[in-house]
Amino acid sequence: MISIALNKAHFPVTVLGPGRRIGLWTQGCSIGCKGCISQDTWDQDESRRVPVDTLVAWCRSACNDQLDGITISGGEPFDQPEALRALLEALWAWRAELSEPFDILCYSGHPLRRLERQHGDILAQLDALVPEPFVQSLPLGGLWRGSSNQPLVPISPLGQARYGPHLHAPAAAKRLQVSVEPDRIWYIGIPDRDDMARVERTCAERGLVFMRRSWR
Repeated sequence: MISIALNKAHFPVTVLGPGRRIGLWTQGCSIGCKGCISQDTWDQDESRRVPVDTLVAWCRSACNDQLDGITISGGEPFDQPEALRALLEALWAWRAELSEPFDILCYSGHPLRRLERQHGDILAQLDALVPEPFVQSLPLGGLWRGSSNQPLVPISPLGQARYGPHLHAPAAAKRLQVSVEPDRIWYIGIPDRDDMARVERTCAERGLVFMRRSWR
């Protein structure tokens, strides 16, 4: 049985693609972009492995088959190509049962040309892709992107329909979600350059001190 190293999963996500989405963050990243806000996803951690079938069953239960899309991020999803391929195949099988298809968006810190050369079969199972490493010194990217070198690439006809209207949407349209759990608070979305520092200062002024931070 194929398993995937998973940092977290959440529904609904409304800030990483159009509509109400499932967000899946893989565990493990070989790139480690400077300024990444998800450094908790970098380490390889075998204890976080989840069978792909179990993960897809959770997805179905969480949204009751009512969703607009699935966003896969990390970590670096393409560091687990076999698991990513198995996950996408399972998601396609689920999607084939639905009257209204959901789209699949994936993030990667690898260059687009490398992904096309090494993982063309995986790209063919995506509807849209945001490739290229995050570069902290560059200006903020467009909607759903962290830096200006990162394109939004529609791949399938569904991807063209869903993402084509947003290719030039400004970064000013960005929003963040907050999820509160018993042992952690975590943020979903792509913040502006000083957003997390402002959050940290504001919380400290109110007596809430972060013991660990995923962004440094």
